[in-house]
Amino acid sequence: MIDHVLGRPSVRFRKYQVFAVVSFWSYYLYKGNPHGPPYLRRLSRVFSTRLTTWHTVVLTLIYLYITRNFSKLVGLECPEPLANLYTRSYFRATWVTTALDAGFWTAMNLRPVWLKDIASLVFSVYYLICAEQADEKVRKIRAGLTLEHLRVSWNKPNTPYINFFGKLMRPKLMRYPPRAIRIPRPKQSSYDEPVQAWLYFDGPISDLKNHDKIVLDIPGGGFVAMDPRAHDDKLLAWGARTGLPVLALDYKKAPEHPYPYALNECYDTYHTLIATKGQCIGLSGETMPKIVVSGDSAGGNLAVGLILMILQSGSTATRRWQGETSLPVPEGAVLIYPALDMNIGNWMTDEQMSLIKDRKMRKTNRGVLSRKSDDYRKLTPNTPHGSEDEDDDVSPPKTKRTNTAVQQLTDKPIVASPTEPHTSAAHTVDAASTAPAPQMLRTRLAMSSMISYFNDRVLTPEMMRAMIILYIGPHSRPDFSTDYLLSPLLAPEALLTRFPKTYMMTGERDPLVDDTVIFAGRLKQAKLAHWNHRKELGLVRERDVFVDTDHVNVVLIPGISHGFLQFAGIFPAGWKYISRCSRWMADLFREADLRAELDEEETDYFGKEAGLGMKNGNGIRHHRRMPTESSGDEDRPLEMSTLNGGARTSPKKKGSPRGSGRTVRGARNERPRSQRTKSLVSLASEDDLLGRRMKGLTGNLMGDGGMPQTP
Repeated sequence: MIDHVLGRPSVRFRKYQVFAVVSFWSYYLYKGNPHGPPYLRRLSRVFSTRLTTWHTVVLTLIYLYITRNFSKLVGLECPEPLANLYTRSYFRATWVTTALDAGFWTAMNLRPVWLKDIASLVFSVYYLICAEQADEKVRKIRAGLTLEHLRVSWNKPNTPYINFFGKLMRPKLMRYPPRAIRIPRPKQSSYDEPVQAWLYFDGPISDLKNHDKIVLDIPGGGFVAMDPRAHDDKLLAWGARTGLPVLALDYKKAPEHPYPYALNECYDTYHTLIATKGQCIGLSGETMPKIVVSGDSAGGNLAVGLILMILQSGSTATRRWQGETSLPVPEGAVLIYPALDMNIGNWMTDEQMSLIKDRKMRKTNRGVLSRKSDDYRKLTPNTPHGSEDEDDDVSPPKTKRTNTAVQQLTDKPIVASPTEPHTSAAHTVDAASTAPAPQMLRTRLAMSSMISYFNDRVLTPEMMRAMIILYIGPHSRPDFSTDYLLSPLLAPEALLTRFPKTYMMTGERDPLVDDTVIFAGRLKQAKLAHWNHRKELGLVRERDVFVDTDHVNVVLIPGISHGFLQFAGIFPAGWKYISRCSRWMADLFREADLRAELDEEETDYFGKEAGLGMKNGNGIRHHRRMPTESSGDEDRPLEMSTLNGGARTSPKKKGSPRGSGRTVRGARNERPRSQRTKSLVSLASEDDLLGRRMKGLTGNLMGDGGMPQTP
């Protein structure tokens, strides 16, 4: 109370208050009458003959407990904000993690280290019993987070006692322990220090020579904490269930190494894996390895940024003139509750809502849409409100024809060029404010998931703010509206069109769920636009249909928030989702093998496949990792050798590196498998199509029979 009277809340004032109260009553008990003040002495003498000391102590504790919970007994307690927010099993898991956070934060300043570790467990047990005190402790600390608080909380799995209990609760998954390795930098890199990593492989090192597939995992940790050993549950399970080497990067953390250092480490690792054909981790190096990239939370941000950098490598004439060649794109990506928007916003833009409310994705996003509607219903439960589908029935108002065109919201992205960052996809620019004239809003006002779940027990806006500040660093001022390597949600459509097949998994109650559903919607939108363009050029058969699951798959888990793969030991359902991710990886590699077989058949039919391979010469310059660089190149026409009547094609050599034939493979994958047929040509533009037809006609008139006929 003293700090409130003085108008300055302070822990020091409260400490003085406790000392003052204890000192006063201790002195009174020592010097005062044993039966208390004069008007209570008679009553005290009566009770002293009927109550023992034990009765007195127990009654005192009961009285204190009742007074502390009096509002609950009479129904005056404030409503519980977390009621019905999570599933029972997930809430129990967060109860344990909250108690551990409170206990470790309480003991974080103790020395020596062994005393701190023991005290952390003792305080954690106390907060498990006193759960409300744990919530209050965590709430106050998160209001003034520091880097040390974040690292103490997220590095708990690496402490000796938590690590011991984690091993006891984890099933036996692998016979061989993880191995610490170092990945050398490419010769063209600007850095010399090797990248630290952990290799999860259930077998001896010599068996790696029999593998040509790699899972490249980028673990999360808010860019500031958690090495791969803090993710042992999922990494050990993936290594055991897939039987493949899982390479988890221990990238340098901020703020010691701010953006984009960690992203450069990821790119250099991928570059080295391709340049050495996997020899840097023990593979034979005879064939180009197939790689699937995965990442969770902050690692999901780095995983998407890595793929965007790979798509940019050697993509423009300037890059190729400088000696930079393109890297093969990963076979796919597995993203788990990724953080894809570094600009925390309050309100959803109109285009964001249109992506979420897309009819094909509405079944998947049903829980997300329901939550956004509940934000309004909970404020005014007695006020009538419209249905979820009322926005779809709104027709644009009629406007008079004038010289100034009124921009109406359509399903097409509101960007000037497919190579520019997609600003309206993130919380950076309101789409309505950028229009030259007022436009019809097609959706109601809706809050972002980060604000809707601001009281989340795992991830709060204060924590996101601290992570972003630490990740960017004190000497950088990025443009949040254009830097799509920092916020991959802004990636231009020219890159999303070439993005590999992606699986995404997030909890419906995750503060980052909007990032998942919006990025998935943008991927589907870009792939569909590219498919329609190819269909207009006659490169897709009329009876073929676009299948969005061939490009992106989203799983939203109801009643679950962030980080559920991180504590599978106390959240048993987490093992089921870890197994699902391993099946996704196996499916991606299986589809990659199928594409390779079809490519070999096509190569045997046409001859040697044209394309740019991976060069390792000293004259090749390393990819410049500029934050806002983008690729504006369209798909290049397929280079075909002339087929003479008596010429025979040479079969493709086994183990030859995969080149830029991904344009052909990507086009073939857009039709259902049951309808795949061999195509003689695959053209990239309408001009090229007309040019080949005219050249074929003139060749026949001039007696040149070497040119193949164009259908």
